[in-house]
Amino acid sequence: MPENINAITIESWLALGYVSLFSMLIGFIFWYRGLATGGITAVSQLQLLQPFFGLGLSALLLSETVSPLMLLVTLGIILSVIGSRRYAR
Repeated sequence: MPENINAITIESWLALGYVSLFSMLIGFIFWYRGLATGGITAVSQLQLLQPFFGLGLSALLLSETVSPLMLLVTLGIILSVIGSRRYAR
């Protein structure tokens, strides 16, 4: 945090506004609508797949390196979600 608030650039304020509006406000609107539509138990399990999508998109869009260990952990998360959904019924 800068000592002087006026030292914060316009780009930083715009980035904060973008994250606040799109990532938080609009994202949570869709999230809570999905929870209301599909039920908390079923839909909340989908949040466990977020690392999978983050890993895939970072590799696709940012050319990040995906190690075999990352793929193994991702597979474990996916299998956990499938198992929890199967036993929730």
